[in-house]
Amino acid sequence: MTAKTKAYAAPSAKSLLGPFSFTRREVLPNDIKIDILFCGVCHSDIHTARDEWGGTTFPCVPGHEIVGRVVAVGREVKKFKEGDVAAVGCMVDACRDCHSCHENLEQFCEDVVFTYNSPDVHTGGVTYGGYSTNIVVDENFVLRVRNDVDLAASAPLLCAGITTYSPLRHWKVGKGHKVGVVGLGGLGHMGVKFASAFGAEVTLFTTSPGKAADAKRFGAHDIVISKDEDAMKARANTFDFILDTVSANHDLDLYLSLLKRDGTLTLVGLAAEPISINPFSLVRWRHQLAGSLIGGIAETQEMLDFCSDRGITCDVEKIKIDYLNEAYERMLRSDVKYRFVIDIASLK
Repeated sequence: MTAKTKAYAAPSAKSLLGPFSFTRREVLPNDIKIDILFCGVCHSDIHTARDEWGGTTFPCVPGHEIVGRVVAVGREVKKFKEGDVAAVGCMVDACRDCHSCHENLEQFCEDVVFTYNSPDVHTGGVTYGGYSTNIVVDENFVLRVRNDVDLAASAPLLCAGITTYSPLRHWKVGKGHKVGVVGLGGLGHMGVKFASAFGAEVTLFTTSPGKAADAKRFGAHDIVISKDEDAMKARANTFDFILDTVSANHDLDLYLSLLKRDGTLTLVGLAAEPISINPFSLVRWRHQLAGSLIGGIAETQEMLDFCSDRGITCDVEKIKIDYLNEAYERMLRSDVKYRFVIDIASLK
């Protein structure tokens, strides 16, 4: 008999998150059961819990930046054993047979199963995420984490990390490239760290002068206050690539003007409202405006290994589960350096 799993859930779009319990599925032959140690708090958790994107099924248990320890494995599991440290990111399954899946781009599968708020074929309900004491996932969607890393500071790599790593890799950012990162939040601080680690010359664009010292510590070579019109004009037509991590509505034409000919501005922040641009910003210098989601399972494992080799983690503030609603409000005020991580021991 499977024991009840303790969790924190949003009972409705207008409600605070609070205690909730449910039953995880039995461990199937290819499954791994993980006792969750830490779970990061992502801005998309707030959007989903408050149904700001539409389509949320309640009660909703968010959380897709999960690190824990394997406590049970199915009889056909080959990649993990009990006692291993393991992680789960934004996906727990996909069709495995489409072009995207065959190319290790499961995040673009039309039938991808996200870690929470996706249809769950095993229960007939929806998937429940990492604001909980344990999770059961097919081994093909579980990531390996080394024992010698800071597990709490590694948890946000499963979303904030791969969300910034993947586009930088896709657009082949490296030595000789001048790269801008817009915003220094949970995503932005990882974008700065990765772009710097890849050998690029990195400029941070921020509205917060107080973040300059942190940006330098993360590897930024230059900090520009984006409200300073003269400073922005001085950097026009100079960037090969800009990673935009801001989730609020803002002026994309301003950042497109900073690109060299054939430069790319890639969005990873998700504004709740549509954003407009002047087509001339694209046409005049053959600029590209692009978007990027997360990464596939193989690339996420590559990113975790890269971080372990380089000693890269997220800057985090650990919280207890009963602080979660206050943490949401602080995130909306950009009052976190730079990612909240729930110590799930506080839920047990």
